[in-house]
Amino acid sequence: MLSEKQNVNTRDSSLSLSQSRSVPPSLPHRRRPHSQPRRRTRPLPHRRRTPPSPSLPHFSFSPHPRSGGRRSSRSGPIRGAAKGFEQGRAGRGASVCCRPLVPSSPLCAAGRGARQAKTDAVWWGAGDSSSTPAPPAPPVADSCASYTPAQVILRSTAVTRANSAFLHMEDRVDFKYDGVNNESKERKGGHGIPKVSMVPLVFLIFYEVSGGPFGIEDSVKAAGPLLAIVGFLLFALIWSIPEALITAEMGTMFPENGGYVVWVSSALGSFWGFQQGWAKWLSGVIDNALYPVLFLDYVKSSIPALGGGLPRTFAVLILTVALTYMNYRGLTIVGWVAVFLGVFSLLPFFVMGLIAIPHIEPSRWFEMDLDNVNWGLYLNTLFWNLNYWDSISTLAGEVENPKRTLPRALSYALVLVVGGYLYPLITCTAALPVVRESWTDGYFSDIAKILGGFWLHSWIQAAAALSNMGNFVTEMSSDSYQLLGMAERGMLPEFFGKRSRYGTPLIGILFSAFGVVLLSWMSFQEIIAAENYLYCFGMILEFIAFIKLRMTHPSTSRPFRIPLGTVGSVLMIIPPSILIVVVMVLASFKVMAVSILAVLVGFALQPALVYMEKKRWLRFSVREDLPDLLDPSAGAAEDETTPLVV
Repeated sequence: MLSEKQNVNTRDSSLSLSQSRSVPPSLPHRRRPHSQPRRRTRPLPHRRRTPPSPSLPHFSFSPHPRSGGRRSSRSGPIRGAAKGFEQGRAGRGASVCCRPLVPSSPLCAAGRGARQAKTDAVWWGAGDSSSTPAPPAPPVADSCASYTPAQVILRSTAVTRANSAFLHMEDRVDFKYDGVNNESKERKGGHGIPKVSMVPLVFLIFYEVSGGPFGIEDSVKAAGPLLAIVGFLLFALIWSIPEALITAEMGTMFPENGGYVVWVSSALGSFWGFQQGWAKWLSGVIDNALYPVLFLDYVKSSIPALGGGLPRTFAVLILTVALTYMNYRGLTIVGWVAVFLGVFSLLPFFVMGLIAIPHIEPSRWFEMDLDNVNWGLYLNTLFWNLNYWDSISTLAGEVENPKRTLPRALSYALVLVVGGYLYPLITCTAALPVVRESWTDGYFSDIAKILGGFWLHSWIQAAAALSNMGNFVTEMSSDSYQLLGMAERGMLPEFFGKRSRYGTPLIGILFSAFGVVLLSWMSFQEIIAAENYLYCFGMILEFIAFIKLRMTHPSTSRPFRIPLGTVGSVLMIIPPSILIVVVMVLASFKVMAVSILAVLVGFALQPALVYMEKKRWLRFSVREDLPDLLDPSAGAAEDETTPLVV
């Protein structure tokens, strides 16, 4: 028989249970302040959000029913959740999972005991079978796993981030990408794989852009030693430095895989973001098709059978498969392999320069014949050897602490690339008489044989061959992670976002390797001209996106900011823009026609993918822990939203 006090407690418990059932889960616990304006939000698309990588996002919690109505924020949300579980241990260690919070649902009652947790609309689990069962929870996309109190995972949701996308820009200046500034997460990438640190990142950029002075011999053949040296200095100033600065600012502003695709999407919309991704990916695949061919060109002097025919075709396929497997094994492995290959490739040129110093005659540097300059070959060679600084942005989501690491790595790589070009040019053009017709691909190995002997000749040939391997693996990493980033933004079907057990983009690697095999039949000059043309198209979109974001969102947080205002930024990109126009105009009719056709394919491909999404023929999704970007087709006067940028 129950005492009177127990009866009162029982009645109170029943009353609270009935009240908790009578309140619909969609009603909030507190009203919106009158001073807060009501915001109209666009309906969320039918894309579903994919689960993020393991993270601990911020959540709000309701007060414990026994705490006198106080909600403690002193210990933070995560400790509050753990405290709630400690207080609920009397409920026989119920297996509990936290449902995602939505703006219109009750706040999550982490501080409640296990008995109250059963009746809460946002908690459910197996507890005491003798108690009144909890009301059925609405269906969710993910199944609820069982966790001990120390293993609770709090999940962020699409709706909470969708609400943050409708904040004023001044309210989101301090918004951070999930995990970018979290010390416990910034060393982990996809599937818990360690992220890329400073030294491997420097050499990844080095191989994205250069890979060593192999291939710069054509600049001397086209214009002579003086214009070759001045050209590399001038192009570094008017092209490499502005592109590296823009990559540092925008890459830290959007530290996620996808890089320049996300920049353009945020500024110009998803259509132009897709065109940027299509042109840059195609340009990268065309560029990557060159490296197996160059590798075999260096090896065929030792193995003549690889000079052509079926053996050469099989060698290209075997080499492509082997290097593709290296990309599959992980970006960290690729980074440290790039460090080894970079040191091995640059050392012989350093040694050759030391040997050449006693033979230098400075008068040979000033040889020039303006009437005999192949401007097309000259500009394409310079442009090809000093571009692709922005390619590393597609790996920003895999970089350890990108807001500090990326700008520094770009500056170190800039010195390494430009110095790696100028040092052998300055020493070798003055050490021997310049015969311009002899300065073709591989001529540095001949100079090494003259100056140092067969051992130095063999070293440079081996370095050239291995350098092409480094170029291949780093370019494929950039291309495949770009496809991964586009899939995580819902621009490509969901299967492009599939990662291997090593955290690498499996489908992106396979697609990039397939493109390399298809395009390996092109000649060297055609490859350079075609990829330069498509690259120029992408760079135009990047420059427009950079200036537009500077004008529309000048106060948005930028961990690295170019120390120039809007006018200075416009003046900075004028010389590279002129260079882009010149390179595109000098392209042959065949290259121009093929490149324009490729761009038109992108114009048709993006609407086709949108149509497939509407028909649900393919599944598209947006990764959960990415901030929402503005749809520029919705005017600012309609919902007063601004792109969610960091």
